[in-house]
Amino acid sequence: MESSLGPLLPLFERERAAGNALAVGLLVHTAGSTYRKPGALMLIAANGEYSGLLSGGCLEGDLRQHAMAVIETGKPRIVKYDMRGPDDLIWGLGLGCEGAMSILLFRVGPERDWQPLTHLANSLATYSRTAVAVVVDSSDPQLPVGTTLLPHEAAPEVQDLLAGAARSGKVDWLESGSAGVPQRASRIFALPLSLPPKLLLLGAGPDAAPVVDFAARLGWKVTVVDHRAAYAQAEHFPTAEKVIQARPTDLNAATDIEHFSAAVVMSHHLPSDLEYLRSLSSTPIPYIGLLGPAVRRDKLLSDLGATAQALRSRLHAPVGLVLGGRTPESIALAIVSEIHAFVHLGSEGPRRAASTAAGTHAPASAPETT
Repeated sequence: MESSLGPLLPLFERERAAGNALAVGLLVHTAGSTYRKPGALMLIAANGEYSGLLSGGCLEGDLRQHAMAVIETGKPRIVKYDMRGPDDLIWGLGLGCEGAMSILLFRVGPERDWQPLTHLANSLATYSRTAVAVVVDSSDPQLPVGTTLLPHEAAPEVQDLLAGAARSGKVDWLESGSAGVPQRASRIFALPLSLPPKLLLLGAGPDAAPVVDFAARLGWKVTVVDHRAAYAQAEHFPTAEKVIQARPTDLNAATDIEHFSAAVVMSHHLPSDLEYLRSLSSTPIPYIGLLGPAVRRDKLLSDLGATAQALRSRLHAPVGLVLGGRTPESIALAIVSEIHAFVHLGSEGPRRAASTAAGTHAPASAPETT
């Protein structure tokens, strides 16, 4: 999930509206310890402004100088940095990161409708999985380094590569001499679009606001639902994608409920939380969080009866990692942290993270609020 596009969009959209070309920096290879991994992206404008990081800010200044030449000439180039051992001093950077990386810089501009960024941005807007191909090495004059291919432009074997990368969300390669690839063909890098998690918050009380803010800072798409008109106000959640007023029993009709990565029930209203859980029990949402103490959880599960069985393996209650702190912001951080660990590390991730944070093997839990 390295190729996150959301943070790059403001710079891209501004420069595209002005008719300006940009340079794309694509991290294609790493060795040792590096800040980012293959598939990470950054954009560099002709005025030197950039968005995204491929290092912790250590290399971007030097990379910007290379990007200026790429924008001006249209000729892509691969820039290599090796910060392992004494070789790091050659760059005069003295980073001590003990890693190496290769970055492909290529121009995008009006001559090709700013592709492949336009395709990736459109797919992000429609929340559609996709991947694009980038030629990283080539001896074929018809397919030079820096060539980009959208799925419909690619040969069948490359289309298969892109389809697989889109499904898995992981970068992939076609090497020269692979089955179905001409001998003179290149190394082709499959860059998948990383779709941000979609979070459903069921309850729009004041303590939901910091959850939305933390999640939005990570680029997540957040939908907030509440049955109370005074709470379900878009101006209360300016960084949410949607704010919906709907009764808990109408949740399925009011939202595209099956497409969320996680849901958190936090209305502080016992009958509403019961109906929210009932609706969630029939969905494939893999993570369901419930705010409140264990005794409240047990009461709700008991009231659900046999329906509770469909929730138990997915239910995180009390929701959140053990981080300490009892303020709404602390609880929000615990909630978002647990979901982040679940999304990126799988079902075992939150337990490992909680054990480390708490220094014990206690189950993950935010402060037991009502």
